[in-house]
Amino acid sequence: MERGKWNAITDVPGVKVGHVTLEEQREEEYLCTGVTALLPHGGNVFEQKVRAASFVLNGFGKTAGLIQLEELGLLESPIMLTNTFSVAAVLEGTLRHMLEENPAIGDTTSTLNVVVGECNDSYLNSIRLLAVQPTHAIEAIKSAAEDPLSQGAVGAGKGMICYGAKGGIGSSSRLIPAEDRSYTVGVLTLTNFGKPEECRINEWLARNGLSSQEKVPTLDEPAARPDGSVIIVVATDAPVNERQLKRFAKRAAIGLGRTGTNVHNGSGDIIIAFSNAHPVSHTSNSMMAPPVAFLRDDHPIMNTLFEAVIDSTEEAVYQSLLHAETTEGRSGRTVQRWPFIEDGE
Repeated sequence: MERGKWNAITDVPGVKVGHVTLEEQREEEYLCTGVTALLPHGGNVFEQKVRAASFVLNGFGKTAGLIQLEELGLLESPIMLTNTFSVAAVLEGTLRHMLEENPAIGDTTSTLNVVVGECNDSYLNSIRLLAVQPTHAIEAIKSAAEDPLSQGAVGAGKGMICYGAKGGIGSSSRLIPAEDRSYTVGVLTLTNFGKPEECRINEWLARNGLSSQEKVPTLDEPAARPDGSVIIVVATDAPVNERQLKRFAKRAAIGLGRTGTNVHNGSGDIIIAFSNAHPVSHTSNSMMAPPVAFLRDDHPIMNTLFEAVIDSTEEAVYQSLLHAETTEGRSGRTVQRWPFIEDGE
């Protein structure tokens, strides 16, 4: 399938991504963490909500906001990503930003559901310092752009480990021609999971005409590393509803499985999917929802969209490895970049 211009989730029209990365030595401790903000479109997300769904493949996670998202099928905030102990701070910062943007929230209209996902970066990051502050979430939101996004050890991905090597933020996209138009599927992953021997990146590299080395990364203190997690965000401009987006989220799990993971006991594997094709207005005087057209489930394009989600998810995981750099962290620990790729290739 053809990739988008940037081969990233920002190929979906309107989608923006911003990062704030924290890296600092503090006496005996070390900050190696951050925040990533994903905006579903360039407008006011509370006033113009997008249809969304989630799928929990393994529920060892501390996300916020998924209950209401599942109940109503709507996303009304940026999707925020950070480390496990920073969910509350990032939620507060996002809330403060959106309260400033929307004076009616909590006054003349309803409250707000903020969505935050997390992974545990405590192998490299001194997570107990609670270094991420609400202002970092606001900064990530304000820095979000539609440009080719930074990947690897940036933002929420700064301290993450994937298949024993340096992971973090990865992304990929696919273009789907459809009669007289074209749709885009984009995926962003926050990777922090897997054992080196599970990874199938060599197979993927071979399929894409790239070379590899038969070498497996090792951690200095593997027992100190938790099982890990992954957050996957699927975005599209295809006109699909929340039920169909749930089906997209489930297909992303297949793309994740292609990379080799066994989904360990302590791994929080959570997928969020949204479409910005038909924003839903927060305010309306009409009793009836405006009519909108969605793709038919039994049309061949649905299978093509499923394939795009699966392929983009698989590649997004690998892109998190290919973009990441060797990173030093707390207690003198170092996590190497994925060693299968020769420098310069």
